[in-house]
Amino acid sequence: MTQSTIYQPEHDEFRALIRSFLEREVVPHFSEWERAGLVPHEFYRKIGDLGYFGLRVPEEYGGSGLGDEVFLYTSVWVEECSRAGVGLGGAQTHVNLVIPYFLKSGTEAQKQRWLPKMVSGELMGSIAMSEPETGSDLAGMATRAHRVGDKWVLNGAKTFITGGINADVVVVVARTSDHENRRDGLSLFVVDVTKPGFAKGRNLEKIGLKANDTAELFFDNVELTADEMLGEEGKAFSYLAQNLVQERMGIALGAQVAAETALRITVDYVKQRKAFGTPISSFQNTKFQLASCRLEIAAGRALVDESMRKHARGELTAAEASMAKVFCTELQSKVIDICLQLHGGYGFMTEYRIGRMYTDARISRIYGGTNEVQRGIIAKSLGL
Repeated sequence: MTQSTIYQPEHDEFRALIRSFLEREVVPHFSEWERAGLVPHEFYRKIGDLGYFGLRVPEEYGGSGLGDEVFLYTSVWVEECSRAGVGLGGAQTHVNLVIPYFLKSGTEAQKQRWLPKMVSGELMGSIAMSEPETGSDLAGMATRAHRVGDKWVLNGAKTFITGGINADVVVVVARTSDHENRRDGLSLFVVDVTKPGFAKGRNLEKIGLKANDTAELFFDNVELTADEMLGEEGKAFSYLAQNLVQERMGIALGAQVAAETALRITVDYVKQRKAFGTPISSFQNTKFQLASCRLEIAAGRALVDESMRKHARGELTAAEASMAKVFCTELQSKVIDICLQLHGGYGFMTEYRIGRMYTDARISRIYGGTNEVQRGIIAKSLGL
């Protein structure tokens, strides 16, 4: 349908490897994982064996050392998962958010302690930002850590944590001091899930993304040593802002590919499905609706490809990432809604992929910062 222009032959080779892996190791089991509400933890060792978790990690910690060049490879992974209609729980959070925090902000001892097992998939990481009362308002979080002698004591609760059930280690954002600017005074801590006082709550039931475990996490006087702080005290918001650009680009790309996939499967469907004795592809309404989808998908692909080029060069701004996220996620919802309508009653049945895509799509306008928050970032870039 819509051909991307950003990839080189080495990315195409990687794509073939990933597509084969997903078809062999994931697609046959995915319905079972959806019913279970999570991907089996042991499956992540297979991803580790594939080398995916270690793409950006230096060789001394068990990776392949691609560094910042890894972005286009992780983008291929996002695209192929979206095309296959599968989700792998916290795998993307682990590789695109958690591991980069250790690489950019971790001490040598922290890297040696955690990264080799995170690269292999033996240990899975998640990041705990959202709270029951704050949602996208990261600066308003109430989880706190206070000093007691040479240690920190962590108290609070987090929710909507992707990969939280399968997590072995959690990067937790907590307030360590109070300032007039609420963005100041936030710090990152590395919490081993075996710590006394740490507890996982429910694997939250969702209307979509059924195989992605989404957890509540609780911290009751969890004691942490000084070397379990990640980065500098009080600098967490700046660290989060850096990684949120990449997170939002990943969401934009997944949404764009979902829209492209929805159009592709619907074009095939309307050619086969008959109404009043004729294929519904022959109706003018069908042609116009799908032609409009094609036009907007082409615009979305142009936007996301240019944004990805800039991100690969380190030039993408937060506002530009927000624009890609808003445009592509709203495009995703619009296109899938039109495509479901063209499936008629069958679109409402879970046995048809378009129905599952419809419920899966709804979260994309919420997570990674709601689209309302993204519009605020875009407005700020305009001086408003």
